[in-house]
Amino acid sequence: MKRYLLISSVITSMYCSAQKAFQPENSILTETADGDLDGDHVPEKVNVYTIKAEGESGEVREIQILKKINQQWTILEKSTNAILDSDSGGMMGDPFSGISIEKGILIISHFGGSSWKWAFTDKYRYQNGHFELIGYTGSSGRPGDYMKYIDFNLSTGQLNFRNDVDDTRQYGPSQKETYIKKGVKINLQNRGNQRIKIVLPKTREEISI
Repeated sequence: MKRYLLISSVITSMYCSAQKAFQPENSILTETADGDLDGDHVPEKVNVYTIKAEGESGEVREIQILKKINQQWTILEKSTNAILDSDSGGMMGDPFSGISIEKGILIISHFGGSSWKWAFTDKYRYQNGHFELIGYTGSSGRPGDYMKYIDFNLSTGQLNFRNDVDDTRQYGPSQKETYIKKGVKINLQNRGNQRIKIVLPKTREEISI
C-alpha cells in the first residue's frame, strides 16, 4: 500500500510540474479530463486554460492534450481555436460548458443566447496524426416558436436536419432533411478559423458548422 501511494505521489508530482511548464502566461486552469485518446490504453490528460488577456470576444481559451512518453509529459496537441472566447455566449455569458472523454473521443460543448438559444457539441478523434472533427450536433431557436437540430457525422458525410415548428402560422410547417456532404475536413487547429456553410437542397436551410 505504501509503495502504491509513493508511486502515485511521484506520478502526480511529475504531472503537476509538466502542467506548470506548459501553462500559458497569465492564465488559469479552467477544466481537466483524463482518458485514452490515441488507443494505446494509457490515459492522456486534457487541460483547458483561460488566458486573462482580453481577446476580441473576451478571454481566450487554450486546450492542451498531454501525453506521457518515456516517463515525460509532452504536448500531443494544443489549440486556441477549438473553444469559444468567454464573451461569445450572448446574454448568457460564457458559452463554454465543458469537455469530456467518451470511448476515446474528445467532446467539447458550448451553449449561449437568451430567449433565442443555441448550443453545439464537437466530437474529435485522434487520427492521421492530429485531432479531427468527426461529429457535430447543434440546436438553435426559441421554445414556442421553433427549434432547429443538426446532427452531422463528418466521417460518413451524413447530415440530418430537423426544424420543429410550434408557431406554424409565422414560421410555416416543420421540416426535416437528410443530406450527404463528404470531404469536410476540420481539426482542432483550424476549428475557429474555418466555418463551413452548407445549403441543403430540399429545405434551402443554410447550415453553419
